[in-house]
Amino acid sequence: MARPEAVTDAADPRLVDYVGLSDPALRRLVEPEGGLFVAEGETVIRRAVAAGCQVRSLLMSQRWAEPLQDLLDQLDVPVYLADQDVLRTVTGYDVHRGALAALHRPAALSPAQVLAGADRVAVLEGFVDPTNVGVVFRAAAALGLDSVLLDPTCADPLYRRAVKVSMGAVFSVPSARISRWPAGLDEVRAARLTILALTPAADAVDLAELSPGLVARCAVLLGTEGPGLSRGALAAADLRVRIPMHHKVDSLNVGAAAAVAFWSITHPSRG
Repeated sequence: MARPEAVTDAADPRLVDYVGLSDPALRRLVEPEGGLFVAEGETVIRRAVAAGCQVRSLLMSQRWAEPLQDLLDQLDVPVYLADQDVLRTVTGYDVHRGALAALHRPAALSPAQVLAGADRVAVLEGFVDPTNVGVVFRAAAALGLDSVLLDPTCADPLYRRAVKVSMGAVFSVPSARISRWPAGLDEVRAARLTILALTPAADAVDLAELSPGLVARCAVLLGTEGPGLSRGALAAADLRVRIPMHHKVDSLNVGAAAAVAFWSITHPSRG
């Protein structure tokens, strides 16, 4: 059973895992190399533990100790209690959800592992914003996709903001990073998945026109907002698809577009 310890000094070395959580550049250096990631909020922490992630320690305000008591009773790890001023100084932002957990980073999966047995996959190119990564994972989990692949430039799915925005979906949807881009898409095709490039191009095929047979096994290729998919990614796709727009709207934000695309391939028209 975990035993809470009060911490009153933001410079306390026991809190080193939580320093500078609002600084993505710092965390990219600290987290993967240190073999850790940070989850924020009761729901996300519980989902991380339920998914088998191993907790290193917890940091929280006093008022969160009681709601999390049942979880603390299961864990034999340090639990640090601090006031809001200490939390803010250590992390670099106001920790409104009041509870943080440092967890051991699970072993990275390979594309082959996440493609094995997968019928519907999301593939992300250029998602440097952790928020957008989290949004796509949440949509993928909610709408029944089997896994997510990321190109070499995408933000870390286990970065705190991505984990938080996904509401823990990053723990339930297997993911892997493609090291060679876009050449690595050949591995997706080798898994007998049709690669569908989502683009607003007028000559792309309407998602609603795709047959159930075509989307039964497919990978939806998504580009970041603004530039969209690169020429190389578009060239590597089997088919370009689009969401029809109205009222002179040229596109949706990437989270909305991903949700529409995922719904379309999991609920294809049979008309």
